[in-house]
Amino acid sequence: MKLYGTAYSPYVRKVLVALAEKGQAAEHIPLFFHDKDPAFQAASPLGKIPAMDDDGFLLADSSAILFYLEAKAPSPALIPTEAKARGRAIWFDKYGDTEMFDIIIKPFANRVVKPKLLGQPGDEAAVTKALTEELPKIYDYLEGQIDGAFLVGDTFSIADISVVTGFHNLHLAGEKVDAGRWPKLAAYVDAILARPSFVTALAARTSPN
Repeated sequence: MKLYGTAYSPYVRKVLVALAEKGQAAEHIPLFFHDKDPAFQAASPLGKIPAMDDDGFLLADSSAILFYLEAKAPSPALIPTEAKARGRAIWFDKYGDTEMFDIIIKPFANRVVKPKLLGQPGDEAAVTKALTEELPKIYDYLEGQIDGAFLVGDTFSIADISVVTGFHNLHLAGEKVDAGRWPKLAAYVDAILARPSFVTALAARTSPN
C-alpha cells in the first residue's frame, strides 16, 4: 500500500494512526495537497490528502480509507459494531473532520504553515480569535462528552483518532488545552497523543525532501 500526504495533515495522521493500530505496513509518500505527481493525482482526483494506492485500488479521503482499512484488517476494531456506539463514533469522526478542523488548524496555519513553509506573514488576530472565542466552544462540548479513557465506550476508536489528531497541530503552534479550565479534555488529549500508534504517526516524515 502507498499512502500519499504529508504527516503535517491531521487527515493523513488519522490514517497513519489506524495503520499503526492495525499493524499494517504502508509506503508513506509525504506529498502536499495538489502535488503534481501523476500517481497521486490518479489516486486523488481532487488533489486532496490523504490518498492511497493499495495494489491498484485507489481511494482518497481519510474516513473512506479508515473504513476500507477496517474491512480489510478488522482486528483490532476501530469502528464499533453496536448500533449506538457506531453512530456515536461516526459522529465524532465527522465532528473532528468538519466542525473542529477549520478552527483548531488556525494557530498552526498562521504560526507554522504561512511563515515557515510558505514565507508569508501569519494572521495573529485570527489565532487570537480561535483561541479565545472559537476553540473554547469546542472544548466545552468535548469536556462534557468525556467520561473515561475514550470517547465511545471503553475502547479506542475512530472517534478518538479523529478528534485528537488536530491537537498535535495545535501543540506545534505552541498552544495546549488549559488543564485548569478543561481538566478532562487536557488529560484525555495528552493520553491519546501518548498512545504508541500516535507516537509512530507523529514521527512520520512531513516532507518528501
